Amino acid sequence: MNDSIYSKIKTLPPLDDTVIRVQQICSDENSSINDLTKVIEKDPMLTANILHSANSPLYGFSKEVTTVARAISLFGMATVRGFALASAIKRSFSINLDPYLITSHDFLNISMMQNALMYNWYTKIKPKDLEILSPASFMLEVGKIVMAKEILESGFDVDFKSKIKELTHPSDLVMLESDFLQITNEEITAKIFEQWNLESELVGAILYSNEPDDAPKHIKDYARALKVVKTAINIFNQIDEVSIQNTLPLLDEYGYDHDTFLMATAKVKDNL
Repeated sequence: MNDSIYSKIKTLPPLDDTVIRVQQICSDENSSINDLTKVIEKDPMLTANILHSANSPLYGFSKEVTTVARAISLFGMATVRGFALASAIKRSFSINLDPYLITSHDFLNISMMQNALMYNWYTKIKPKDLEILSPASFMLEVGKIVMAKEILESGFDVDFKSKIKELTHPSDLVMLESDFLQITNEEITAKIFEQWNLESELVGAILYSNEPDDAPKHIKDYARALKVVKTAINIFNQIDEVSIQNTLPLLDEYGYDHDTFLMATAKVKDNL
């Protein structure tokens, strides 16, 4: 791994107490919505973020959500865990995605759209898998924060931006990242998760999301689902004709039903 990037990851602050406690509660099968509500309500910023998201049209809840307990019951604990991890990212990083030609606002919107698509899609397929896929879909692009910082500090930003303007497909971006820094967004994200002692399934799902068929059997389906979502929503395209056409062959390859996926994309797209 690029030594400079590795040192940046090693010096990240640990997850704060609220996020650690959320992780513990969500991994305990005997815990309850009430347990999670008590922890989240002690964090005003996380509470506000969850309620704001619960009332976003992206998730399509029919009535206004005014309490954390109601938001958790609607989202499920796994998705709320994703919100907690997303809040940790905001607190741990200074976000400057200029080398990727997007703003921090764009970055956060893309992350939320990726999660909303995964949520709306997998709720209809295999809700249990959202325990991994919901937090993972929030975090798909996190490595780009570290990557962008390294590109800026190394003085590669002009060349990188020139090259990125020529790209149209997320797989091309993987190669560009490797060419410049010998590492990819997904590899950095996986290392960040390892640094924070998150479970191996979450780490592996992200790590193998570029090449899901190389993944160990127990995480292959997770990696495939993540690749589908990030092909549909990425820094180049967000559920438009190009990204949907790029995604359809993956649905066929992995055995996913077109209609179920397209219904989920339509729900997210209609509320962008």
